[in-house]
Amino acid sequence: MERKDINEMMQEHVNTYSSPSDLKITDMRVANIDGAPKHCPLIKIYTNQGIVGFGEVRDASSATYALMLKSRLLGENPLNVDKLFRRIKQFGGHSRQGGGVSGIEIALWDIAGKAWGVPLWQLLGGKFRDKVRMYCDTDVDGKHTGTDMGHALKKRMEKGFTFLKMDLGIELMLDEPGCLNAPLGFLEDIKKYSMKAINHQKGSVDRDMMLGKNYETFTIPHHATGIHLTQKGMDFLENYVKEVRDVIGYEVPLAIDHFGHINLEDCILFARRLEKYNIAWIEDIAPWHYTSHYVKIANSCSVPICTGEDIYLAKNFEPLLSSSGVSVVHPDVLTVGGAMEMKKLGNLCDKYGTAMAVHMAESPVACMAAIHCAAAVQNVLAVEFHSSDVTWWNDLAVGIDNPLIQNGFVNVPNKPGLGIDSLNEELIAQHLHEKYPGQWEPTEEWNNEWSNDREWS
Repeated sequence: MERKDINEMMQEHVNTYSSPSDLKITDMRVANIDGAPKHCPLIKIYTNQGIVGFGEVRDASSATYALMLKSRLLGENPLNVDKLFRRIKQFGGHSRQGGGVSGIEIALWDIAGKAWGVPLWQLLGGKFRDKVRMYCDTDVDGKHTGTDMGHALKKRMEKGFTFLKMDLGIELMLDEPGCLNAPLGFLEDIKKYSMKAINHQKGSVDRDMMLGKNYETFTIPHHATGIHLTQKGMDFLENYVKEVRDVIGYEVPLAIDHFGHINLEDCILFARRLEKYNIAWIEDIAPWHYTSHYVKIANSCSVPICTGEDIYLAKNFEPLLSSSGVSVVHPDVLTVGGAMEMKKLGNLCDKYGTAMAVHMAESPVACMAAIHCAAAVQNVLAVEFHSSDVTWWNDLAVGIDNPLIQNGFVNVPNKPGLGIDSLNEELIAQHLHEKYPGQWEPTEEWNNEWSNDREWS
């Protein structure tokens, strides 16, 4: 047999994914989908060897946060993830501003995994678990009771979920006389200008909320609203939680989100009332950057306090961690800076003895990124799932388990990169955001964007 024939036979049984050292980034394009459950800007980073990396900008955000970085990546080798991250890191910020940098970092890791033929969790140093626990956020439409919420949560348990979360906020009492104390007329302003934001859990905050009186009302921080809970209001909310527990029992963990926006002292008083209901955590009870507020609350009650989905970079969690202001941190991989920052944060949590749960209210792209990160971090409580009622969500990504969540867990994939073979383009076309209808359209207008990016003179 000729040597050429032998070589050809060998090549048939060898995965030659690419010539990694010759990889170059050639393009970046986006597609904005809506209702998954929120507005999700998806990213594709293209290369000269046909490998495409999938990423995503944080929910309810703008693809511009990623596109503005395109010119800084063109022609670069995508496998130099840390090098490229250090170049674009300065353009990220907290909350949705972190989405461009974070989404690009995830897409680069996806390319790297595909180029070398290994999953993302292996690139992060290996995995600590073969399956990741998911916790299910749950909503109930319209006016309802704690019993109604309890039955909705019970249905999640029947699907196999072993960890639950629900919202508990002032919106439940806006039409209940005598439950809230506020400057006269202000509660009417909230109902007029902020209800779309308060009730956005099944949808997404839209552009209207960022304009005029909507924006002014929407962006008042908790401590400055002047809203207090009356004793009747505290009784109402406590009874709501009691009704929930009466349905689901006390054995399953139950976390609480969106409590506010009320003053600090009332948060403490109500948190004490919750102590008897075995609450897993109260989430975002104050704006995350007020460390002293979190310390005061944490020192005044025994309910675990949680925040973090809006914090960019692992180092910015350290004030809360070092001061024992939180018992649980709640990073989003699409805000924190991506996979490597999530890994760094996991190490900080171990240093300070703080638990981690992962925020995720996005498409399967972000979900798979979160699964890989959760597998590669030593101690993780669970990863959030916010799309249990979105029947088409799982079908957006081709090649992942379907159903992805089985008995409350996701199996950690062994496929290269994120473990997604391709995106379901037909389904994406059906769910494009009506205000951003383009699907992977050319983005040459971003090719020459530039500035003097050096941060010193």
